[in-house]
Amino acid sequence: MKRLFLLLAGTALLAACREEEEIIPSTGTVVTPGENAGPIAGFFLLNEGNMGSNKATLDYFDYETGVYTKNIYAERNPGVVKELGDVGNDIQVYGSKLYIVVNCSHFVEVMDARTAKHITQLSIPNCRYIVFKDRHAYISSYAGPVKIDPNARLGYVARVDTADLARPAIDTCVVGYQPEEMVIVGDKLYVANSGGYRVPDYDRTVSVIDLASFKVIQTITVGINLHRLEVDNRGYIYVSSRGDYYGTPSKTYVIDSRTDKVVDELPLLPNSNMTLRGDSLYVYSTEWSYITHRWSISYAILNTLTRKVVTRSFIKDGTEKQIRVPYGIAVHPVTGEILVTDAKDYVTPGTIYCFTPDGKKKWSEVTGDIPAHVAFTREKLEPKK
Repeated sequence: MKRLFLLLAGTALLAACREEEEIIPSTGTVVTPGENAGPIAGFFLLNEGNMGSNKATLDYFDYETGVYTKNIYAERNPGVVKELGDVGNDIQVYGSKLYIVVNCSHFVEVMDARTAKHITQLSIPNCRYIVFKDRHAYISSYAGPVKIDPNARLGYVARVDTADLARPAIDTCVVGYQPEEMVIVGDKLYVANSGGYRVPDYDRTVSVIDLASFKVIQTITVGINLHRLEVDNRGYIYVSSRGDYYGTPSKTYVIDSRTDKVVDELPLLPNSNMTLRGDSLYVYSTEWSYITHRWSISYAILNTLTRKVVTRSFIKDGTEKQIRVPYGIAVHPVTGEILVTDAKDYVTPGTIYCFTPDGKKKWSEVTGDIPAHVAFTREKLEPKK
């Protein structure tokens, strides 16, 4: 089961310098002709790396040159031991900085988005995802050790002042069990609680935090084993439930942020990961069943105005047959090109695919191990010095 694979013991980061010859240099490949992608200069791809292997890596794609460069962090940061650490779980660009959440190494790596140079690390135990508003970063944390435990403690959200990163987290707010993704709507922060460590006694709630008081003001009962959140431009929040891999299937729910109530349940839209562009919600599902011992994989687009599935296969040229384990998804905010990553067997290099808006393969490239999280950037990455 993919989530259990990702929730085993990890290792912590040590402090020492590496020898120069130990650093594996980056490699760049022209994968497509250069083009003008509007205000988007490129994107970073975070490869999670197999848990316990300390192999999280960072890639970069430049739209102007069409060059895809693998493993840029190591050679740009030779003084950082063990490089990015164990299991890169989220990546975001905010302001001039790039933030990477490293789950099993228990920190958030902060670097300059133009150079990918290390600035600092924020110590957050078992950290998962990060979102931002104004000068603050909000980071979800399982709070306890990385292990399955029916008595695992409640998780929390840490608040960090991005204008003063030398300070530790300035506040924490306790939420549900094993909190995952978050979204901010107005002055409220929504947190999906999974309860994954307490299997089979999963959590089924979304915590609502008032940002002014930084306290939970409501707990919404949704569905079991929650994970992903996306909010559309009308304030409706889409929530993924992974189910229990037995008799309860994966579903997608809809919360109205004006009333903080579940207003729709989409049982025919299984959901492993999703991303929004305009009124289209792109969803892929890799649903495992311990009853049938089979995977069910789909690539759907939901119209958020009608909440109807437009297609269950947004890849139109047969390339989906080459993708063994879809693991990440992103859509270019300007061009509408679709990025899908393939984790393959979780222990060898994966692949990233770029599709045109009409679902035809444009290019693909080999990545690091378990390619998972994409962050678009408006700042062109400077050449290494």
